[in-house]
Amino acid sequence: MIMVTINSGSTSVKLSAFEASAEGSGLHEIAREKQSGTDLDPVAVLENFISKHELEGISAVAHRVVHGGSEFSRPVKIDAAVTAAIESLSALAPLHNPVALKWIQAANNVFGSAVTQVAAFDTAFFAELPRVAKEYALPASLGITQGVRRYGFHGLAHEAMWRRWSDLRPGSTTHGRVISFQLGGGCSVAAILGGRPLDTSMGFSPLEGLVMSTRSGDIDPAVVAYLARKLECTADDIVASLNHESGLLGISGTSKDVNDLIADSSVDARFALELYCYRARKYIGAYLAVLGGCDAILFGGGVGEHIPQIRRAIVDGFAWAGIEVDAASNERATATEANISSPQSKISVHVIPVDEEQVLARAALSVLD
Repeated sequence: MIMVTINSGSTSVKLSAFEASAEGSGLHEIAREKQSGTDLDPVAVLENFISKHELEGISAVAHRVVHGGSEFSRPVKIDAAVTAAIESLSALAPLHNPVALKWIQAANNVFGSAVTQVAAFDTAFFAELPRVAKEYALPASLGITQGVRRYGFHGLAHEAMWRRWSDLRPGSTTHGRVISFQLGGGCSVAAILGGRPLDTSMGFSPLEGLVMSTRSGDIDPAVVAYLARKLECTADDIVASLNHESGLLGISGTSKDVNDLIADSSVDARFALELYCYRARKYIGAYLAVLGGCDAILFGGGVGEHIPQIRRAIVDGFAWAGIEVDAASNERATATEANISSPQSKISVHVIPVDEEQVLARAALSVLD
């Protein structure tokens, strides 16, 4: 049984193919590639991928869809109703849900209606957040009845890290307490107990939480109205700036790239990185309280997997909590799975390359079953 996974972003797509045993007992990746660009032709990209890797007998196609709202708490088979629901949620994820719909249509054109298509939602992992983590302190008329709540994002990434850590530590799936960082262009952190998220940094939109490449992260909401009045523009204009002109780019004034800022000795570049790591440290403290302690801290994503200086700066000063990193192990861990804890650390610290494609393939299997 062959499954294709489509992990589409706003300007890129990652394609993979997996072979599953007839009993569904194992998954073996047989192809993977990534393409970037704003003018990708989904049909042509898919046809080339299938031809290049000589894929035949495809049983299912699994798509990453960023926003599932309150409707979708698990992977689902895509039909007309699901497609319409994904489209209706595009207002909450305007950069991502419309792109996912293009790839869903392209896959239907390439594979036909006989091949099952499955949607796996980035928000689904957080669908059952505890009420205290899910809701804002708003009256129902402004909050939950309007769909204004904390949805959480990067769910596939956090689930992938949790699954891999559980594989490394058999028996941890029931009581294991993990703080997982997905650090890339967008950044988020989650508190997970026994595979169940208790909290996460992103909320109603991916703007909430950590400092990111171009997103501000946590900010007083009164700032939006204040700046709209002060600058004589709309609230949407300010939110666009918070999403696209803030974060590392806004603070440094030069770059959104962590590597560029590490190489830059200017005061603004230094401060941008300091604030980036400071906010992450605050969340460790908060999630230690949420979890009542911790067994492991996991780093994934482009920054989390590749930049030792950032990992070190985020966990620096937590020896009092039993978190200590081995400097040599941390420096060696670049784009590879590694335990970077020092021998005396009571809480293990791991670098875990994020494999969202494996989670997508499992999602397809669950729907086929």
